[in-house]
Parts: sequence; structure tokens; C-alpha cells
Amino acid sequence: METSRRPDHEPATPSPGGGSPQARAEPVLAGRTALVTGAAGGIGRACALALAAAGAHVHVVDRAGEAAKRLAEEIGGTPWVVDLSDPAVVDTLPAGADVVVNNAGLQHVAPVHEFPPDRFALIQRVMVETPFRILRRTLPGMYERGWGRVVNISSVHGLRASPYKSAYVTAKHALEGLSKVVALEAAEHGVTSNCVSPGYVRTPLVENQIADQARAHGISEADVVGRVMLERSAVKRLIEPADVAEAVLWLCGPHTGHITGTSLSMDGGWTAN
Repeated sequence: METSRRPDHEPATPSPGGGSPQARAEPVLAGRTALVTGAAGGIGRACALALAAAGAHVHVVDRAGEAAKRLAEEIGGTPWVVDLSDPAVVDTLPAGADVVVNNAGLQHVAPVHEFPPDRFALIQRVMVETPFRILRRTLPGMYERGWGRVVNISSVHGLRASPYKSAYVTAKHALEGLSKVVALEAAEHGVTSNCVSPGYVRTPLVENQIADQARAHGISEADVVGRVMLERSAVKRLIEPADVAEAVLWLCGPHTGHITGTSLSMDGGWTAN
């Protein structure tokens, strides 16, 4: 049965200049706009760099003002210095993004019976409510244009649990669920929604956990990476932020229109156990 080819699946047109089609093709996100939260550092910064290199104009959203402004200047993007723990600030962000990368997050390590309730609520607000509010604001524009890509930076902890991380595990599981609901609602509008779920990535968030994990488990900081962080991973090294960003970019590319409602695991084999 013949089917029509979608515009975003059209092959690159050969040109007289020679070279590979990929080298000759227009950047895959040329003319698109992306919004990345937590973009001033770590995974978010890597995503902003990758999306900008692919031709997108990137809205750099972060509360770290100077870092956000420097990155925006570097990539020709627009900085938005906001604290996403305040739900009202979402209404100040641009609604016209074609690509949304929900990445902002924070961590707190403590057993449930000692976990501060206000910290638990803060993590849910930043990592669940804010992505919901951002998508509620940006999806109508994607629907109107007939194209959009939602990529939620989840975690192996959106698929598995670990002790002492009740708020983070709860938030990432909720984000996975939100992503799937959006995938089902948005499919008819040409919009996909997926999670990228890495294991431990070499970011300040992870590096700052080492001392907390050492205290919680009663072991030395030197043992945390090998005995705790990577114990269940077959690949015994931290993931680089750029590797996560390349997965995000791939999900926004021309050959992933049928990939939606899924979670792309980048956990070094953790969930194979």
C-alpha cells in the first residue's frame, strides 16, 4: 500500500557540490525554536548547544542568571532568568516553542522518615508541575503548526527506585507518566513526546550527591561511585552530558516521527538486570 511521505521524512536533495547528503543538508532544526529548562549547566547546557548547532533558536531558561546569559550569547539564543519553583513564572516564558526540553531538577537524599516535607513538595513543583505548566502553555502552538517535539529528561530513577531518594524517584516516575499522556493526546497533531532516561551523568547535580550518599550509606566518598552509583550498571563509567544531548537531538530529528510515548534508556544496562 502506498503512503504519502511526510515532509520531515524527505531525503536530502543532492547538490552539485559533492560530499555526503548529511553534510549538504540544511540543519535539521533550521527555523525551529526550542525551550530548554535548567539550560545553564550540565545536561541542559549540552542540549542547548546541540539544538542551537542543529539550527534552532534556543530559549535558555535557568535561575543562574550570568551562566544563562553567557550561554545565550554564545549560541545566539535568548536567556530567561527565572526560578521555576514559582509556578507563576511559566506564564512569562515564550509559548511558541517547537521543541521543549524539560530538564530542570534538583535532588535531596534522606530516608523517608527524615525527609523534609517542604523539600519533597519543592521537588515535585519543579520537576512535575512546572513541566506540566510549560506543556500546557506550548502545546497549543505546536498543534496549530502541526509539528512539535517534547523531550523530558527523566532518569533511570523514572524506571527504577533507589533508597533515600523518595522525592526524586516520585517526580521522575510522574514525569514519565505525563510524557506518555502527552504522547497519546498529541499524536494526531504531529507532536511527539518522549523521555530520555539516563543513569548517572557527569553533572554538578550528581557530583554534589556524592557527599550526601556517603553520609546516607555510611561509606567513604571514594566508594560512592563504584559501590552505589554504578553498582547496577554494566558500563562502569558516568555518562557525559553531550551523549544525552545527542539522544535528545535525535528524537527531534527527521526520522523519529513514529517514536512517541517511550523512554529511551541510557543507563549502561542498569534496567537489563
